[in-house]
Amino acid sequence: MKTHEAQDQASLFDVVYAAYKEFINPPLARFMKIAGSGVEVRARGCHVYDHTGKAFLDFCGGYGVFTLGYMHPAVVEAVRGQLDSMALSSRVMFNAQTAALAKALADLAPGDLKISFFSNSGTEAVEAALKLARLSTKRKHLVSTFNGYHGKTMGSLTATGRDIFREKFEPLVPEFEHVPYGDLESLERALPGAAAFIVEPVQCEGGVVVPPDGYLRGVRELCTKHGALFIADEVQTGLGRTGYLWGVDYDGVVPDVMTAAKGLSGGVVPIGATISKTDVWMRAFGDAPLLHTSTFGGNPLACTAGLAALDVLVREHLVEKSKTQGAYLLEQAQTLARRYPEVIVEVRGRGLVAGVELRSEGYGGVIIPECVKHGLLVAYTLNQQRVIRLEPPLVVTRAEIDQAIEILDGSFAKARAKLGALSA
Repeated sequence: MKTHEAQDQASLFDVVYAAYKEFINPPLARFMKIAGSGVEVRARGCHVYDHTGKAFLDFCGGYGVFTLGYMHPAVVEAVRGQLDSMALSSRVMFNAQTAALAKALADLAPGDLKISFFSNSGTEAVEAALKLARLSTKRKHLVSTFNGYHGKTMGSLTATGRDIFREKFEPLVPEFEHVPYGDLESLERALPGAAAFIVEPVQCEGGVVVPPDGYLRGVRELCTKHGALFIADEVQTGLGRTGYLWGVDYDGVVPDVMTAAKGLSGGVVPIGATISKTDVWMRAFGDAPLLHTSTFGGNPLACTAGLAALDVLVREHLVEKSKTQGAYLLEQAQTLARRYPEVIVEVRGRGLVAGVELRSEGYGGVIIPECVKHGLLVAYTLNQQRVIRLEPPLVVTRAEIDQAIEILDGSFAKARAKLGALSA
């Protein structure tokens, strides 16, 4: 006979699942239930706790949002304090928190990137960057990469290089061209007359694709040669994720425009930012400062969270930890690749974002639910569902990495035993 507590837990799940199925996304609700998803009720550090009290080690990390882990006390305390004075902005007066975060980003950004436009998400940050490029250069043509991911609003969706997301929404924004990622010769052919080239330092949603060394240096040189802006989409790679403060730091280059979001507020309040060189910004908006705006962008609550998150990132040396812990994670995951060659093609990554490429999507249907069953959260990369991402918070410990690898080991073994050798 069920206890009252067990009945309450089951009731909560049934109510939430029914609401998802009726009011949110019916097919997604069914998929999540089959995958073993519970109802999340609280989270701390690298762990999420469901409606039964079970702890899950999160190696998905909100797809890169929770760089500081969940509910970092310094960020939460700062946000609570700001709530006592002002949450949102009047929009007609100066705001100290907005100004402070813009200055902090200018101090941390590469080279002479200096002007910040604040929004609420990564896709909004990309939209602002694309509009900025067209206005600043007085050109229309925009170049991005196949397999890239920049968001799902219309401009950023057009830049995204995966047809499955794009085709049903066509016609999209005109004057876009896609070139192969990592291919400088193709880029050179596309750049003459272009307003900008937008590119990710690592294609995270594309399957954690790492470009050849020197690729971004080549991008910088070609954009300068052809008078096109170099837009670095750092929504997922920025703020320590790749073991560098910014993904472009690996090649030591300075883009003309950079986007940031996801981990910018430490996973507490949504915020996005488009950071540009002053001359680029002034050519676009110098005579029309209200041509592109955001009602909620740069609100004091989000900016307070952003300031606290940047302070934690620097004070706790999380960029350096991302590099060392990321190297350990990659090494341990590559050990699994050698152990299960029938299941895994390869493991690749940079810093604390790694991709485990499977020989068939079919294996993921066993591996991911098996991981969830044993208390580990992982997910596919959005553009390549044969790749399982490992993207834990930057505060992850070696012991937590070992725990995740142990669960993955058992899950790969289960997939091999159940499915044998599958073709792609």
